Amino acid sequence: MSGEAGESATERVPAAGPSRTRVALLGSGELSRELVTALQRLGAEVIAVDRYADAALHGIADRSVVVDLSDNDELAAAIRWLQPKVVVVGSEVVATDALTAVVDTGFTELAPGIRAARLAADPEGLRRLAADELGLPTAPFWFAGSVEELRAVAEHGGFPMVVKPVGGALGEGRSVMVRDSDIEPAWQRAVAAAGAGVPPRVLAETVVEFDSEVTLLAVHRDGADGPALDFCAPIGHRTEENPNGQLTVELWQPYPMSAVALDAAKSVAARVARALGGRGLFGVELLVHGNEVYFTGVNVRPYDAALLTLRTQRLSGFELQARAILGLAIDAIMVSPGAARLLYSRRPPGPSAAETAPDGVDVVADALSVTESDVVVFGHHEGHPRRRLGLALATGPDVTVARDRAGQVAAALGKLWP
Repeated sequence: MSGEAGESATERVPAAGPSRTRVALLGSGELSRELVTALQRLGAEVIAVDRYADAALHGIADRSVVVDLSDNDELAAAIRWLQPKVVVVGSEVVATDALTAVVDTGFTELAPGIRAARLAADPEGLRRLAADELGLPTAPFWFAGSVEELRAVAEHGGFPMVVKPVGGALGEGRSVMVRDSDIEPAWQRAVAAAGAGVPPRVLAETVVEFDSEVTLLAVHRDGADGPALDFCAPIGHRTEENPNGQLTVELWQPYPMSAVALDAAKSVAARVARALGGRGLFGVELLVHGNEVYFTGVNVRPYDAALLTLRTQRLSGFELQARAILGLAIDAIMVSPGAARLLYSRRPPGPSAAETAPDGVDVVADALSVTESDVVVFGHHEGHPRRRLGLALATGPDVTVARDRAGQVAAALGKLWP
């Protein structure tokens, strides 16, 4: 920990008043900003814990602490000192042995839960849990740790085959191999997308026919008769990457599904959420083809798809997570069809970026001239290997109109990053 007892200089003195539930958030990335705000609105005291002093949330949390999240002893000592009522895992680099010690105290609760926290940092283990232990429908898959292993997988599984990094953003680093000459480029693309310091490992899947990729947000909470689940309307998404490295994830809600497919999707999501355990929001990733549903992954906290719910639902995914963490009543009501375009980049800003960038206010004003639109411009830590740049949001009378409007907003907003 750095500084006196590890706290940074951004601590704010809490106002006198009722006792506040203390929540320690491990990992203070930009995406958790909405969660911090939601928790504070519900009366919680939020302590942002991260490995660097200028983390995105340190300016808005009630207190901030600098800790090496990957160091078991340091993290455990910080949690013992802070004595939070709830520890929320917001990063994949958290030392899970320290979290086990937290659970063993019986005083501090963990969200989403120790099994989910462990598997959040182990996508391979998570996939095997789903396929082998839970028996969920998945495309045939293999993992490979080298080009040679990937070549052996291709010889065994046959072409075509999808290759993607074990971790990473939606759609990032993905390739479709259709011949032997595609194997090495697919490996290089996936490994590069995983970022520096990540062990080189890829997931290879047999190509299955599907209509869309879908995220189903499931809220696991304490109900009157035990653990309960609530589901948001399904969110469709697709990913594009242009030659300069900018990734765009398009999202829309609701994604139209047959009653049979929706029931199957809810069954898959429920089995995953119950197996992982703990309170919170799970983003279950699926491939949908007619009435068929295939499991592809799960996020154990709000991720990209939850950003769309900032405008489509009465309670956003972040507000749902906050209420589930605190054991409060929720509803997953969608108030308007909507769509979003999330602009994502791995390319670091060039030295002359500030000189060539257009006036931000003028660009945002142009984007907001679209009917029922909104935008978010993200901040980020300079050392982060992947960067969310901006979010274009729009609602409408139906999904088709909302998607068209979100495209217009994104075209305007994208001028901020020429």
